[in-house]
Amino acid sequence: MSRRHTTLPTSLGDLLVVADGDALVGIYFPEHWHPPAAGSIGVEVDRRSDELFHRLDAQLREYLDGRRLDFELPAAATGDEFQQAVWSMLRGIPYGSTATYGELASRLGDHRLARRVGNAVGRNPLSILVPCHRVVGADGALTGYAGGLERKRFLLELEGAPVVAQARLF
Repeated sequence: MSRRHTTLPTSLGDLLVVADGDALVGIYFPEHWHPPAAGSIGVEVDRRSDELFHRLDAQLREYLDGRRLDFELPAAATGDEFQQAVWSMLRGIPYGSTATYGELASRLGDHRLARRVGNAVGRNPLSILVPCHRVVGADGALTGYAGGLERKRFLLELEGAPVVAQARLF
């Protein structure tokens, strides 16, 4: 199976989804900060006739309805070694929890890497599936999100993340 794409309608907007073979390689919001390069998304296919896209569609709906905590889908994001390390840490942030850029940098061995961590988080090609929305600023503030801060807030509220609940108290 070759590189291909489809569009999945969701409550967050139409998501452009890209797969290569048996793995997802990209999930992009409308007006995504770092969309895929022109010509890199392959042929368009019907989401209902592609098993991987069909499974993603079902799992996304369950997640957005509050009936799923994580995803069981093959993924193969392309990035450098540092990005891969950051994206791996993102997968380890539990549903309903958050981490700061500084915390992730410290886990990598140097708190001064926070800006570089932020850059890697912002270039995560698998939005939602690799939960970059769970990363917040040092003071708990909702900072940059390739899909926009309203979507980030929605996802954190959906998960019941404490940082969002605290922010609404004031």
